[in-house]
Amino acid sequence: MLKLLYPKLYVAKLVDIELAELQKKGIHALLLDLDNTIVPRDRDYCSDEIIQWLKEAKKLGFKLCIVSNNSPARVQALATSLDIPAVYRALKPARRSFIQAMKMLGVPPYQTAVIGDQIFTDVLGGNLLGLYTVLVMPLPGREFWVTRFINRRLEKLVLCRLNRNRSGGSLIH
Repeated sequence: MLKLLYPKLYVAKLVDIELAELQKKGIHALLLDLDNTIVPRDRDYCSDEIIQWLKEAKKLGFKLCIVSNNSPARVQALATSLDIPAVYRALKPARRSFIQAMKMLGVPPYQTAVIGDQIFTDVLGGNLLGLYTVLVMPLPGREFWVTRFINRRLEKLVLCRLNRNRSGGSLIH
């Protein structure tokens, strides 16, 4: 059961994900969380560094889709500015939103990675469908109160256990 909470890869930030390595694993599509993954929750624009990474992903042929629990207005505004399709009010970790995104992109689960900053939404939801899961450390900024007071505390416990179970050092690559 705990394995459903463990990501396949854990990195400090989105731009640390090596796209060539994902390609070697047969990944063709990236389902991206929005808040605190590609943009801080308290901002309505992405950093230049993240915009460049997203452009590189597209250039390499990755299909991208934002999958967010946030409102249609916020998600659509950012998705439109980035020219990326989106699923909003996703109710992650519910499988429905991930399945909807894969259908939009025309990809099967074994070719899809989920990238997000939360274990109990992004990683759990992706693992329930057998997707390749990537956990990123959250971008700095204000967080939703439930995330800050409940999810992050539980995530610390999971990450401590995961680090203990891994041989050879740190979880972050």
